[in-house]
Amino acid sequence: MSSTGTTCCTYSFAVEVEDGAPQAQRSSPVICKDYTMAEAAVHLTVVAGGQPDQERYTCNGSVDIRGNPASKKRTGNWRACYSILGGEFCGALAYYAVGTNLVSYLTKVQKQSNVAAASNIASWQGTCYLTPLLGAFLADSYWGRHRTIVISLMIFTIGMVLLTLSAVVPASMHTMVIPQELLPSLGLFLTALGLGGMWPCVPTFGADQFDDTDATEKVQKELYYNWYFFAVNGGFFIASTLLVWVQDNYGWGWGFGIPTLFSATGIAGFLACMKLYRYQKPGGSALTRICQVVVAATRKINVDVPDDRSLLYEMPGKESSIVGSRKLMHTEGLRFFDRAATITASDETSSNIPSPWKLCTVTQVEELKILARMLPVLLAGIIFNTAEAFFPLFIEQGQVMVNHIDGFSIPPATLTTFNCLCILILAPSYNKVLVPVLSRITGMKRGLSELQRIGVGMVFAMLSLVSAALVEMVRLDIAKKGGLVHHNSAVPMNILWQGPQYFFIGVAKVFTVVGFIEFAYEQSPDAMRSLCQACALIMITLGSYLISIMLKFINSVTGENGSHGWIPENLNEGHLDHFFWLMAGLQLLNVLVFAYSATRYKRKLAS
Repeated sequence: MSSTGTTCCTYSFAVEVEDGAPQAQRSSPVICKDYTMAEAAVHLTVVAGGQPDQERYTCNGSVDIRGNPASKKRTGNWRACYSILGGEFCGALAYYAVGTNLVSYLTKVQKQSNVAAASNIASWQGTCYLTPLLGAFLADSYWGRHRTIVISLMIFTIGMVLLTLSAVVPASMHTMVIPQELLPSLGLFLTALGLGGMWPCVPTFGADQFDDTDATEKVQKELYYNWYFFAVNGGFFIASTLLVWVQDNYGWGWGFGIPTLFSATGIAGFLACMKLYRYQKPGGSALTRICQVVVAATRKINVDVPDDRSLLYEMPGKESSIVGSRKLMHTEGLRFFDRAATITASDETSSNIPSPWKLCTVTQVEELKILARMLPVLLAGIIFNTAEAFFPLFIEQGQVMVNHIDGFSIPPATLTTFNCLCILILAPSYNKVLVPVLSRITGMKRGLSELQRIGVGMVFAMLSLVSAALVEMVRLDIAKKGGLVHHNSAVPMNILWQGPQYFFIGVAKVFTVVGFIEFAYEQSPDAMRSLCQACALIMITLGSYLISIMLKFINSVTGENGSHGWIPENLNEGHLDHFFWLMAGLQLLNVLVFAYSATRYKRKLAS
């Protein structure tokens, strides 16, 4: 970059006359002014009549549907995001319409036993959170995000059609033509497979619509993350209330048929707006590039890394060797991997292009460094995600509390709407209400960085468990004083006292989940953004597994020698509060470890 802070990129373009036929190929400079990196690209074109017109293009490598540099005026920004957010809403509504009440469908309609239904649901949910690794790999490496989303939505919709057919086709026909469990099993598998391309790619594809080298668009991208999370939870809220009611009162044909139509609508939206989107080119296999760096560095384990970092190998010019990725500047630390970019005497004497298994570019090495630095932050999401996995225990706690208020009965499970409503209120108001307050505290225009936002949410997750523990302590004390310890019945304590613990979880998710989405996009290598989103999703599954393991361990340890244990069938005889306090302490430890990792984190440096 020159001292004036101006960079120049060159694109080839066709000059068109009035009839639209391309007459000549010219090369014209695209000027990017340095406004926090590059505010905009300006491109001179010749229009009908020969009058010059200034066209502004993105500077982050995005292209339009024809593969040309993406116009700021005609593509991307909010005009493109409406269909993306609408598609995410439709997909979330369809997914939660299946998952929220699936146990009722399998036991009542498919006549599965409780054990078989629970096992099938657990397998389905596990598959839902594992397939994003496959979808993200295909999107970053070969297909691109838009194609992956459309194909995945089609697969998901086919699965929804099969589920709908399994609900409307008579059971006798199942036996005569196909096995009874084939349709629902195949339908669930296809929905899980389809989610693999939707979950990691939709938030990333939406963020692609904003040029992060433009300060104005970068601010709008931060707003997009909140609206994305709003769309997800809006779909969940309607599915868990209105569609569950339709399933219980009008049957599963309508209960699955309506979300199937929404899913098909999402496909139509993504296809109809293709000309409005900005696309990032897939960069080839990320796994291969990572292996190349490790192999090349290992081969040169006895080679000294030069003190002058400019001597490390990098492609000449402004373009990266990785398609769809900007060059990455060298960063200190993890010096072992710098050996992969160290030029040896044999590399210099070779007349052929160096093999990437022997010599890698600085950008390729920095990709691996970025992943290594992101890992501790992402792993902190495992403990955080245990908080939402406590909802079944919250519901069991509510079942032994008074749920009648002024003649109305409040099912304990409905209190989960406190969490959802909190998100629906806070997510869209975050930038309008919270950011001005936080910016006055932190001195940052955006209020909080991604890492600070994640940390704040983790504190609220801890407060949720503290609140649950305090409620349980009071409840057990009332049970003891009322002589209800050995009675498996409700304690005279209002169920609305559980409200704060659900509320705190909602606040925690607005901060931390959105923070993780933003962190995975902003800090990941350009050609691995979907893959990093998928890794963040895996932390949700690992959090659920951790809770399952801990519950079994705590129950076996505290239930020895004839003791009731902390979580017996009759909660009045147990100490659920002890488990809540234990997990609150684990959340506190997680906050401290995360804070240490965040203070030492080195941010990505893109050229």
